[in-house]
Amino acid sequence: MPPCGAFLGLGEHMYKLLVVDDEEKIRELIGKYAKFEGHEVDFAEDGMQAIEKCRDNNYDIVIMDIMMPNLDGFSACREIRKKSDVPILMLSARGEEYDKINGFELGIDDYVVKPFSPKELMLRVDAILKRAKKPFFNDTATTEIYTSEGLEVNFTARRVYVDGTEVSLSPKEYDLLFYMIRNRNIALSRETLISKVWGYDFFGGDRTLDTHVKLLRKSLGRYSSYIVTLRGVGYRYSDEA
Repeated sequence: MPPCGAFLGLGEHMYKLLVVDDEEKIRELIGKYAKFEGHEVDFAEDGMQAIEKCRDNNYDIVIMDIMMPNLDGFSACREIRKKSDVPILMLSARGEEYDKINGFELGIDDYVVKPFSPKELMLRVDAILKRAKKPFFNDTATTEIYTSEGLEVNFTARRVYVDGTEVSLSPKEYDLLFYMIRNRNIALSRETLISKVWGYDFFGGDRTLDTHVKLLRKSLGRYSSYIVTLRGVGYRYSDEA
């Protein structure tokens, strides 16, 4: 059983989790801690089952392993993302940077390397759920659009266009770009960006921020230079010549 000192997650609110892993012991471990915190838990043994369950159910978060039979976690995430923006936390025994970048490119929200602490995993789940349920900006009904040369960002519709072509960003890439634009021409420390975009209770580090900046620059194409690296400090968004 989870220890008596286990935290109560998000309090009274119960969330529905999908745990996807081909190892029964891992599924049972995560399920035990999640249920202890009052969450409803569903299970899948591989990527194919995960896609089917996401098609038939509305989950608040998906916790999914990468290396699985029939269909791996990356492929399953790619299919799920075609239909849903449900938060996804990936599990893997591999901690290589390539795997993390691949996951973030697919739009995952966090990446945890096995073996992991169940307590820390639940803290990460709670942090993701808090961010997912809270709007990043207090938008009004008025459409707000930012433009600079051929770059257009629609804050209200959460759409980004580069020279007339819409580009697809992950949820966190949107949040990062929006925050930087709203605070353009200001030096933003790494700590500020992480706390404002990921939340004060985020357990990731600078590598997660750098990876998202790299992906965001790639998506912005010839406007990638708008995101300026400030060595030893962080980043600044500047569209001034």
